[in-house]
Amino acid sequence: MNMSLLDDTTHSAAADAAALAAKLAALAHPARIEILRHLAAHRSCCCGQVVERLDLAQSTVSQHLKILVAVGLVRFEADGQRSRYAVNREQLAAISGALATFTKSCC
Repeated sequence: MNMSLLDDTTHSAAADAAALAAKLAALAHPARIEILRHLAAHRSCCCGQVVERLDLAQSTVSQHLKILVAVGLVRFEADGQRSRYAVNREQLAAISGALATFTKSCC
């Protein structure tokens, strides 16, 4: 058996698990879930619009958005002097699929 192929597969599974864990950790905060819900209801928003909706400090919303962008759940786009954010629906769907696969393999 080719040991490097086995090592690559093991490493890939560990990397996939780590990436999923990072995304789930980002989702583990109620404010970030609310931010995603707000962004999902709109095509894209600037930070100020999220601040108005959630009644959180601008710096708090910015930090939460930074975390969501870092794990790929939210897309960032510069729009002049403003920054616009949108849900990365493909990444959310990937999380759903990964969880379904995980659950199926465990049950």
